[in-house]
Amino acid sequence: MGLALAEAQAAAARGEVPVGAVLLGPDGAVLAQDGNRTEALCDASAHAEMLVLRAAAARLGSPRLPGCTLVVTLEPCAMCAAAAAAFRVGRVMFGAYDPKGGGIEHGARVYETQGALHRPEVIGGIRETEAAALLRDFFKRLR
Repeated sequence: MGLALAEAQAAAARGEVPVGAVLLGPDGAVLAQDGNRTEALCDASAHAEMLVLRAAAARLGSPRLPGCTLVVTLEPCAMCAAAAAAFRVGRVMFGAYDPKGGGIEHGARVYETQGALHRPEVIGGIRETEAAALLRDFFKRLR
């Protein structure tokens, strides 16, 4: 989570919503890490999770990432949760919960739907206070 938080801080410094993600291989090695880049890339799908999933799949030469762990500072939205399922990641770990836009524990609850492609293990609330503070401080400065 430390690497994901560093990516979130870097995203904030770039003017992006401070969300960072890391994709770990089955052996725990870092396969990809990045932060949100929606503004820089003019791409609404350039969430940190999407970027690391794509980068890791390209690095491994496979559209599937079994046994891999997605670590992200904020509960993934429905798009990112569905992408993690499509990539068949083994585990999703996140920091802050997102009652407004989350797609795992809140909102769409992607992995609880009857038609879910894949249901990774989910662990939420890792360094939650720190992750939430990054977001809160970022949005406070915008107001």
